[in-house]
Amino acid sequence: MKMIKWSALAMTAALATGCTGVTEKSSTASAPRNSSELQQAEREIANLKTQLNRKDKELMKAREMSASSSAAPAKAMAGAGESSLFPPNPKVGECYARILTPATYKTTSERVLKKEKSQRIEVSPARFENAQERVLVKEASSRLEVVPAVYGTVEERVLVRPASSRLEEVPATYKTVTERVLEKPAHTLWKRGPASGHSGNVLAEQSSETGEIMCLVEVPATYKTVSRTVLDRPASTREVKIPAEYKTVTRRVVKTPASTRTVTIPAEYAMVDVTKMVRPAQETRIDIPAEYANVTKTEKVTDSYLEWESVLCEVNMTKSNVTALQRALATAGHYKGPIDGIMGSQTLTAAKAYANAKRLPAGSNYIAMDVVKALKINI
Repeated sequence: MKMIKWSALAMTAALATGCTGVTEKSSTASAPRNSSELQQAEREIANLKTQLNRKDKELMKAREMSASSSAAPAKAMAGAGESSLFPPNPKVGECYARILTPATYKTTSERVLKKEKSQRIEVSPARFENAQERVLVKEASSRLEVVPAVYGTVEERVLVRPASSRLEEVPATYKTVTERVLEKPAHTLWKRGPASGHSGNVLAEQSSETGEIMCLVEVPATYKTVSRTVLDRPASTREVKIPAEYKTVTRRVVKTPASTRTVTIPAEYAMVDVTKMVRPAQETRIDIPAEYANVTKTEKVTDSYLEWESVLCEVNMTKSNVTALQRALATAGHYKGPIDGIMGSQTLTAAKAYANAKRLPAGSNYIAMDVVKALKINI
């Protein structure tokens, strides 16, 4: 409760002096240069703005309560710990702004090894030439070759059946003999006719009662020749010699028997187009020295903080002062607007550009007194 009353009193005093709100200040120290450091600085500024917004809300709440609170308790609390919310030792007729002083950084340069010592290998390719070369296609070898047998024909007398003997039956031999045999013995026969009519073999004549002469005729014996087979030589046996039987045959005989011989097969060569290496590939090792680089490192020296600074405000921002400010900014080459003594956006932009160029406190809604002093303006 005491803190709220003191805040309300402080707000009343600030309104009495006509100060503007809390703004930013650019540090005279070296600012962070890389993006990560800038982002960190922006985060810090955002955190501080959040704290200021929260405190502004507390001040607004204290302002609403100040109408029902007395001034004495507020004065008693003036030195109790909230003095940071108000400018120290304020002067009548001056305006103050609570400016964020960014963190300060220092830049150091260090020589570091960028690339170690190494070697580069350069290869000179091999050199080749086209040529003709007699190359072995097939190595010499040998093979066994069969020499066939040589045949011929010969005639020779060969025994077909050896000599032998056999008993041969000699049959009886017969012969035909002719002999005269009595066919009819001699006899007499009475025949008619006179005796003259018969041969002299008439033995007697007689007359028959008829007057015929009958002669007794002698008929001689008749013989006939007959042939008959008679044994000439009786049957017998005899030994018959059977001579050996021979025949002449033509026979195919081996004149030269089959054999083998070793045949040497000569090697085979051919002329071929070849690419011959005239010079082999070569390696050249080139030493590459180590590389170093100067690395710039930015280190934070101080953290960002809020600080009260004297600024132009409605109390001292008269038309004559603004006119003098516009002329000085135009002379410095930052203001190109009309010299009319009106604090407008052009004047604020030109003042901020000048402050940044001189590394002085700069803001979009205030002009620090350090800028006024640098422009040699007496206010």
